[in-house]
Amino acid sequence: MAPPLRSEEDRLALLEGLRDGTVDAIASDHAPHYDAELQVEFDAVPFGIVGLETAVPLALDRLVHGGVLTLPEMIAKFTTGPAKILNLPHGALREGAPGDVTLLDPDREYEVIPEAFESRGRNTPFGGWKLKGCAAATVVAGRVVMSRLGGATEIRAGEGAGVEQAN
Repeated sequence: MAPPLRSEEDRLALLEGLRDGTVDAIASDHAPHYDAELQVEFDAVPFGIVGLETAVPLALDRLVHGGVLTLPEMIAKFTTGPAKILNLPHGALREGAPGDVTLLDPDREYEVIPEAFESRGRNTPFGGWKLKGCAAATVVAGRVVMSRLGGATEIRAGEGAGVEQAN
């Protein structure tokens, strides 16, 4: 990972920054790699882990259920916080805004199973973790592209790809 994970003191300071508003956005660079890309000398291994499929469950479990953030605060750090920083019209539900929504199930048990990831990568330090909370459905440009609402995860591959961003 880059930057590398730091000390316990740094981790606690980051949590305090999230709590007191010093840190106003949560994001993942989601850097998955095929297993073959990781089978090289240590110094040549590309940086990155799968983040897209674990960011929300980890935030719900560790930050919301852990008492660091309220659910609305967590949502804002994933949505309006990054949108404001990047001066994008995203991150809010209002007329004229992109119809991109993630429905959350904050109490659903979610087990991180790398073999079940939709991403091309399986590299995660969280494999086997049982977390409380996950994304229940994702809507991109007004179309459901991922749903766990019926139980099993249903993906509509390619449905969200190529969606133009509003200026």
